[in-house]
Amino acid sequence: MATISRGRIDKRQAILEGAFTVFARLGYAQACVQDIADEAGVAKPTVYNHMADKATLFRNAIEAAAQTAFRERLAALEPLADPGDDLRATLEGVADELLRLHTDERSCALRRLLYSEIIRFPDVLDIVKESGPHRLNQALADRLARLALAGRLRAGDPDVAAEQFMALVIGPLEARSQMGTRAIPAVELRDMASAAVDTFMKAWVTD
Repeated sequence: MATISRGRIDKRQAILEGAFTVFARLGYAQACVQDIADEAGVAKPTVYNHMADKATLFRNAIEAAAQTAFRERLAALEPLADPGDDLRATLEGVADELLRLHTDERSCALRRLLYSEIIRFPDVLDIVKESGPHRLNQALADRLARLALAGRLRAGDPDVAAEQFMALVIGPLEARSQMGTRAIPAVELRDMASAAVDTFMKAWVTD
């Protein structure tokens, strides 16, 4: 029974990953279930055994991609749990990793799908928000609150501090990347991270 259950989970994961790849490549309207089955390496009936229809598959694929992105970004915050003596360097490392993740192929594809399909699927924005930005800001606020309690940040609302940190880091990306159509070199990402942290520290880090 455990083997059967594990196999079903693996097939579902393969279907969701295959679906996201096909939707990102072709868009919702042009994608067909057979394309997704081929990408996932399963039979077409197997897709329907897991998902009722293409619309359900799209929503679940978007949610799975958003949850993966959230887990990666959450891991990027880990250095803030024990930043060591050089807080600036730690913040810059976190900012640089967040920028790298935000500009990777899957993240850009996810944003393009949201832009292109939001009219057809207005509910997916809430799905992505629940799986990503809101929870990430909460996690960042928790870490910043601990730094404030340790006297390394000025006292204030950690939710505001987290919101401002993310805005400084991610805010310039749409223009810099030309809405995800331009690859940003690693050295430019590091410069963006440094500039964001410099502004954040002037506002929040104790003297």
